Amino acid sequence: MRSPRDGRRHGRPVLARRDAYAGAARGVAIDLGSSGARAWVPGHGLVPGPTGWDDGTGRPVRRGRIVDAESCGRLLGRLADTALGAHLQDSVIVLSHPVLAGPAHRALARELLAALGPSGVVVLNSASAAAACAGPRGGGPVLVVDLGAELTEVALLVDAVVVDARQAETGLSDLGPESPPAALVRNVFDMVTSMWREDRDGAVRGALRRGPVLTGGGALRADVTERIADSLGVPVRVDEDPSTAVVRGAGLILDSVLRPGGAGAVPFLPARPR
Repeated sequence: MRSPRDGRRHGRPVLARRDAYAGAARGVAIDLGSSGARAWVPGHGLVPGPTGWDDGTGRPVRRGRIVDAESCGRLLGRLADTALGAHLQDSVIVLSHPVLAGPAHRALARELLAALGPSGVVVLNSASAAAACAGPRGGGPVLVVDLGAELTEVALLVDAVVVDARQAETGLSDLGPESPPAALVRNVFDMVTSMWREDRDGAVRGALRRGPVLTGGGALRADVTERIADSLGVPVRVDEDPSTAVVRGAGLILDSVLRPGGAGAVPFLPARPR
C-alpha cells in the first residue's frame, strides 16, 4: 500500500447495567478520534456519556495519534466499564485507528486495550470500519473520505482491503468559524487525483462511479459535501449519521467476531492477562 502524506442513524443508548451481558458473548467497539471517543455495543447502540475531549492541552489524541497514553488508557477503561461492567475477561474490544496510523500507534493501542483484561482485542483501520457501515454492498472498489477534526484521509478499498491511502494533517478544527472549506476540499481533490494517477487497474475510476463514501464530522456540513461532489464531478454517499459511521462499522465487525466461528474474519489477538 502506498502511503504518501500529501496533501451520523443514532443508536439506542446502552444501559449501564453491570450484569447486562452475563453469560453471553459480548464486546464493545471504540472509535478513538482527535475530537473525542465513541463506543458501540452490538445490539444496543451507542454507549452514553461525554464523547468530546476538553479544550486545551489535555487531549490524549492529537492529529490521530495517541500523545498521552495514561489518560487514553483511563478513558478506554471508563468506556469499557460503562459498556460491559467491571469484569472484561470474557469480552472482546475493537478499536479503530486512522488508516495510515503507524506500527507504533497500533502497538500502543493494542497494549492499552490488553491492559484492561479482555479475552481478545481487534485493532482495525477506520476506512474498513466506515466501508462496512456506509459503503456500497457487493464487493468491488470503494473510496472512503474521512473528514475528521484534525485529519483528512482518503482510502481506496478493493473487496474490503485497503490498497492505497492518502492523509492530510488538517481538518475541521483548522477552519475558522467563518472560513469557507476551500482548503479542505482542495486536499480531498488533490489526494483523489494523486491516487487516480497511480492507479493502473481502474479501481479509483470504478469507486468514483459508485460514489465516494464521506464520513466524519465534516460530512455533516452540506457546504463541504457539495463542494467535494462538485470538485470530483460525481455524486457522493453520505451516511445518515456520518460522525458515527466508523464506530458503527467497527460494531458490525465486532458482531461478526462474536458470532460462533467468526473470529477468523479479521485479525484477532488474544489479550494478555493483566
